[in-house]
Amino acid sequence: MLKELRSVLGLSLGHFVIDIYSPVIPAVLPVLIATHGYSYFLAGLLVAAFNITSSLLQPTVGWLSDRKDVTVPFAVPFVLTSVCIGVFGFIGDYPVLLLCSACAAFGAAIFHPGALSAVNRLTKAENRGRLTSIFVIGGNFGFAVGPVFAAVAVGAFGLPGLIFLVIPGLLTAAFSRLIFPAPDGMERKAVVSAEVRGPIPIRPIAMVIGVGALRSWAIFASIAFLPAYFHDHLGVDILMANTLVSLTLLAGVVGQYVGGALSDIFGRKEVTVLGLAASLPPFALFLLTSGPVSYAALLVFGFFLWSTFSVTVAMAHEVMPGNVGFASGLMLGLAVGAGGIGVAVSGVLADAFSLEAALSTLALPLIAAVALAAAVPYPWKRFGRLIAGETR
Repeated sequence: MLKELRSVLGLSLGHFVIDIYSPVIPAVLPVLIATHGYSYFLAGLLVAAFNITSSLLQPTVGWLSDRKDVTVPFAVPFVLTSVCIGVFGFIGDYPVLLLCSACAAFGAAIFHPGALSAVNRLTKAENRGRLTSIFVIGGNFGFAVGPVFAAVAVGAFGLPGLIFLVIPGLLTAAFSRLIFPAPDGMERKAVVSAEVRGPIPIRPIAMVIGVGALRSWAIFASIAFLPAYFHDHLGVDILMANTLVSLTLLAGVVGQYVGGALSDIFGRKEVTVLGLAASLPPFALFLLTSGPVSYAALLVFGFFLWSTFSVTVAMAHEVMPGNVGFASGLMLGLAVGAGGIGVAVSGVLADAFSLEAALSTLALPLIAAVALAAAVPYPWKRFGRLIAGETR
């Protein structure tokens, strides 16, 4: 058990480093606009190039790993992503910047499915939820500190300061053999060849992806619009507004670990359905109140909403046991990317009605996610035992 935990912690460290780079481009957009005179459309396209490339390539990379045994050394994505982000400050040619954004996303897309496949091979049914949550939490922390690192580097040295961000990526690549588990330490579990090469269970995995996409809509729309809601509607200063959002994300980190551990005991489906359902009352309380009560409700909302993230990833692995790389790519790529489309819908609603109205409608995708999670053809664990006991 300790050996598996050490290996997963190494993969989580890699997830932390690779996800440092994901929010860097949005963080430096104001400086890019001021320096190069880009329009908001062109600036936004740099972010879109990263997000779209990552979302589309992750399932492809996972499929190649599962079906064609195509693997890439763990060092490669860290070199590719860190260098492509690091040189952003030295490039003035827009098409080259666009290419760098896409190549950085390519590196991230290489890492995620392979690393999650390794986590799956290192875990068993009784600890998969908890260990998967440890891996995912590493990425959460990386995503949280990435903008801070970028702000410090650019604040001190201007855009060329981004070159210092290559350091964590190159160090991880250099010590990858020490950090990450060796291939012979994570042999594939015995899987019938027909299961690996057989047809993909489209309906179950599509429903799990749907749950992930609906949840991502609520997560990313709240992250995107809560600072403006706090500042414009509640009169909270920008620093306090962003601090509250950060605290909500930290509550979500705790929720992920708790949710993953509970799913090993009570069942993936139970935790997913109850976690999503439990996020609705505190979200309503947040919108209907103000002051400390509202802020506390927001933290509880973040805890429950994020508590289901790693659980659904583990569920996807168990729905597609012979295609865990593909399942990982679908959950971290396609589902998250589809959730981003929902954020655009919320933006349209905010323009047409109000920001408060747009936030209120986030209850709808969450309710839909609860219903869809309950309908996924995946066995109940604790609920199934209770039902069986009642019918005896």
